Amino acid sequence: MSNVKLLCDSLPNIPWQERPANCAGPLWRYTENPIIGRDPLPGVARIFNSAVVPYQGAFIGVFRGEQRDGIPYIYLGRSADGIHWDFDPEKIAFVDDAGQPFMPRYAYDPRLVRVGDTYYIMWCQDFYGASIGLAKTSDFKTFTRLENPFIPFNRNAVLFPRKVGGMYLMLSRPSDSGHTPFGDVFLSQSPDLTFWGRHRHVIGKSDNWWENVKVGGGAAPIETSEGWLLFYHGVTGTCNGYVYSIGGAILDREQPSKVLWRCKEFLLTPEQWYEERGFVPNVCFPCATLQDADTGRIAIYYGCADSYVGLAFTTADEAVGYIKAHDGAGKADREEGVR
Repeated sequence: MSNVKLLCDSLPNIPWQERPANCAGPLWRYTENPIIGRDPLPGVARIFNSAVVPYQGAFIGVFRGEQRDGIPYIYLGRSADGIHWDFDPEKIAFVDDAGQPFMPRYAYDPRLVRVGDTYYIMWCQDFYGASIGLAKTSDFKTFTRLENPFIPFNRNAVLFPRKVGGMYLMLSRPSDSGHTPFGDVFLSQSPDLTFWGRHRHVIGKSDNWWENVKVGGGAAPIETSEGWLLFYHGVTGTCNGYVYSIGGAILDREQPSKVLWRCKEFLLTPEQWYEERGFVPNVCFPCATLQDADTGRIAIYYGCADSYVGLAFTTADEAVGYIKAHDGAGKADREEGVR
């Protein structure tokens, strides 16, 4: 019996594997990882850092496709089981309000979040430097771009799956124009997805070595009876470069800039060959989750070494219990962001 309630829809066909007997951590990997390998479709060398949602009894997703010229764009994929994917051969064709083509110069690290009856895509694009793109769709046929939420430089944006206090909420990580050696997660609010304000600090890098360089948003926050469950990425530096791991925090349901608990340990770190070896080694980068209210099960999609897509599993009880038991949130974390 689950003690932590997932405040979401039932998803009886959620991808799932039981915890292996030798797993000590709160997350465990799918034994058939990676679920998406190299050269997944003609003209695309790698797919990673991608996002999926349930759709019409199956699953649909937006995928970061690194083309063979190195430029990333977003591709649409469909799956009956959330594990085996078929991709459209052409990149998503974004349009403006008048239905005219409106493509970004590049697009990467998409998130996909349903709010009400509309699906929103967020990604990183060029807007006089790295910044956030935003689009909407109701049928996954027409993708209409909205106003850019923020000025440069910014990355790792993700919407909350419902309004709070009548406002849309978005997490983002202000940055610079390079391979950002810093970064904290902020929350911004909007009444209409056009005008954004009421910015609040949520979490920053910590004294924990595994996230002492920067942090960034990951999958869309999951609403639970204990608060918003957030899987994010934390980064440390080594003599051979950055290492990206998956961390976890729980935010207040009605004031999500307030951190209730934040795990002082990583939840998942590069250990398998597909996480340690690739175009960018040593990366576990969470971008999406699926969850089932009836069983408390959670499936986590994450990018592996900027080369593959992996799948990991947990439950609401496991994840929330582990974060609370290993809480490392300090006074600054627990206070609402300074205005």
